[in-house]
Amino acid sequence: MVTTNTPDITAVRATTTTVRDTPGYRAFRVVNGLVLVVITFLTLYPFINMVAKAFSSQAYIAAGEVNLWPRGFNLTTFASVMGDSIFWVNYRNTIVYTLLATAIAMALTTTFAYALSKPYLKGRGVLIGLAMVTMLYAGGLIPNYLLIDAIGFKNTMWAIVVPGAINVFNLLVMKSFFDNFPKELEEAAEIDGMTQYGVFFRIVLPLSKAVIATMTLFYAVQFWNSWFQAYLYLNDRDMYPVTLYLRNLLAAATSTTDLGSDTVQIQANVQSVAMLLTVLPIVCVYPFIQKYFVSGVMLGSVKG
Repeated sequence: MVTTNTPDITAVRATTTTVRDTPGYRAFRVVNGLVLVVITFLTLYPFINMVAKAFSSQAYIAAGEVNLWPRGFNLTTFASVMGDSIFWVNYRNTIVYTLLATAIAMALTTTFAYALSKPYLKGRGVLIGLAMVTMLYAGGLIPNYLLIDAIGFKNTMWAIVVPGAINVFNLLVMKSFFDNFPKELEEAAEIDGMTQYGVFFRIVLPLSKAVIATMTLFYAVQFWNSWFQAYLYLNDRDMYPVTLYLRNLLAAATSTTDLGSDTVQIQANVQSVAMLLTVLPIVCVYPFIQKYFVSGVMLGSVKG
């Protein structure tokens, strides 16, 4: 009879090895943390200073005594800007333009990028070349103005939401993402009987939330901050976006023309108030999609 000695499992103890940080690595972490804190402060300081100036009085701003906290707290400029009914009309216009333009841009960009990601698409190289050419050469200000006027878009919302519908950089990022999309998922869906549209809407888009959220943010910021197209193509003040309203307010304050009895007060901090009112909605929206931001850009920028 052969007897085998089997080790007692309960007697076997797993040995764990604790790797301790070296003094050099600990020093690196401390220095790295301090550098990141300094960079964060330097990044936030202009915004905090802008907010402080928006609520400060003219005397303290002119004396250069406003840094991180308001001095001589006042709401004169806010009352002057927000008390104007046309401000709220223009703010509503900006929201409508941004939502509509972003929806149109995302619809065109995602479908175009998905089509370009297919190697079997006839004329794929020509279409990519045409898109790339627009990054290097523009039609020019006067031809664009004549075009918008000729197709009847002048003094309409379409002059704002249509011309910037496809950003080529965003298009190429999304194309790169779709290039790396697992082909097995699409093939499996096609075997199950899905059409090309079904694959796109039911398989590809739901799995592309990160890059879609990122591109949506890019487009929304682009359209929200846009004022020059409205300056060129819109004649009716009731159709202005709020960015153009605030631009005109800032220009008026600079030239000290007809801002009422509080002109001196507004001159000092109207720029801060204008920037704060313009950037605030984007700042409020960004935290909700920030988790998609980095991953969305990286997924579309690294070739697998």
